[in-house]
Amino acid sequence: MTAQKNLLRKLFVPCLLAFALMPLTAFADNPHKRPYGDVQTLAPFPVPPGSPEGIAVKGNKAYVSGPARFGTAGQPPSIVVVYDTRTGEQLETIQIQGEDLSQEHANSCVAFDGEGRLYVVNTQRGIVRIDLGSGVQTVYATPVPNIAPVEVPPLPNDIAFDPAGNLYLTDSLQATIWRIPPGGGAPQVWFQDAVLATPFGANGIRLNPDRTKIYFAVTAEGATEFGFTGGKIYTLPLVDAPTAADLQVFHQYNGEGPDGIAFGNSGKLYVMLASPGFSGVSVLNPTGAETARFGNPPGPNFLISPFNSPANAAFDKHGSLLVTNHTFVFPGNESVLSVFVDDKESPLVKP
Repeated sequence: MTAQKNLLRKLFVPCLLAFALMPLTAFADNPHKRPYGDVQTLAPFPVPPGSPEGIAVKGNKAYVSGPARFGTAGQPPSIVVVYDTRTGEQLETIQIQGEDLSQEHANSCVAFDGEGRLYVVNTQRGIVRIDLGSGVQTVYATPVPNIAPVEVPPLPNDIAFDPAGNLYLTDSLQATIWRIPPGGGAPQVWFQDAVLATPFGANGIRLNPDRTKIYFAVTAEGATEFGFTGGKIYTLPLVDAPTAADLQVFHQYNGEGPDGIAFGNSGKLYVMLASPGFSGVSVLNPTGAETARFGNPPGPNFLISPFNSPANAAFDKHGSLLVTNHTFVFPGNESVLSVFVDDKESPLVKP
């Protein structure tokens, strides 16, 4: 028996010592690491109003805007819902002030500046800046004007800052990307071209990690009864006056409609695919090739679960992409999803 104990001691003590000497980070980094592409519901978005669109993360809070849809005349004010990114708890609801509720009103996308102020794209008010400490709301940029002879109204959509403090705003129905000067004011045409004059044009917008280009999505080159016939991710150089000759295709989709986009620290571009039947997240590498896609499994709810026309995305601090389900065609599953991509945010410009 003594010999057996000595043998066990010789076998196990070195193993225990080796285990004790292992760096704690091997376990502390993510003791319950989710599989790549795992999708979970972080939180439901309230219905009404439904149709969540924009999302931005500050600390451990996610700010989600809506409703991004038509048919809101006579309904309550547009809102921003604040969630705890760790638990999904709904912490606060911020109402946009000054809307004429008898008319169409909506929120699309949101962004933060370096002082932690929140910018909200509102179809009536323009771009509203919210001081989260005091709650004071001010109009940072006046509403986008109608452009003659375009026969459809403007549809302001997504925003992104550049290092100089300019704010870029996509207009999905007027074939235009606007630029608001540092400090705010009236939107000015930055880029305009017939290539963007599609059934649903310029949408998600971001600067690339080295701040030399603007990437943006054109959601639909054509339309069908239930959705889109495909779209593209384009790039333009970050210059004062880009021309049509500067426009480059980064990725072509064949039946899917790209919506919001987000760069990871890895350099990958995460693209929200909003088309019903193709809903999900497309992952593009720096050359524009698709390296992964997360979509809905077959089944009776494949049009809405877990993805239902995802609109926009922002990273939490734990390797996941937080995605808004816009639900613009089929109701149901209005929510914020957490998609584990084992990546973190490529820092956004926050002047």
